[in-house]
Amino acid sequence: MILQNLVKKLRQFRILHKWIGISLAFFILISSVTGVLLGWKKNIELLQPKMYSGTSDQLANWKSFDVIANSAKRAVDSVTKRSIEIDRMDVRPDKGVVKVLFAEGYWEAQVDGKTGKVFSVAQRHADWIEHVHDGSIINDFVKLIYTNIIGVGLIILALSGSFLWYGPKVVRKMK
Repeated sequence: MILQNLVKKLRQFRILHKWIGISLAFFILISSVTGVLLGWKKNIELLQPKMYSGTSDQLANWKSFDVIANSAKRAVDSVTKRSIEIDRMDVRPDKGVVKVLFAEGYWEAQVDGKTGKVFSVAQRHADWIEHVHDGSIINDFVKLIYTNIIGVGLIILALSGSFLWYGPKVVRKMK
């Protein structure tokens, strides 16, 4: 009786495991590929622009944020041929640089904090890859649902897979 119940449970878990795996396969593939790319982002300049070093790490010697923002905005506007608003500024005092990130197109300008000179203007491909990775490319609600479905699905696959691996060993032992 116990053996029959165990065999029945194994069959049920096999069906559950199969259908959850089939249902999640596409999303797991997307999450895995984008996760690998994100793991390499600091090593591949195409994914994330090279980090420059400024001329001074002393904040007292730096230009104002207004000057830095205007320099970055002019540089990005000249590359994109249109005006894009600034989203945020990532200050790196130890590097002497301010990364100015823009609200559209995943653009970034790196500006020397002391001189206000723009080192580079480039697109941050790692940012849109991250948005695909976590589902936020659609919206934050989709991100919440997507990450929960993937996470819970992977937990169920891991647990049912472990049971499917260990269960037959128990059945053989019981016979």
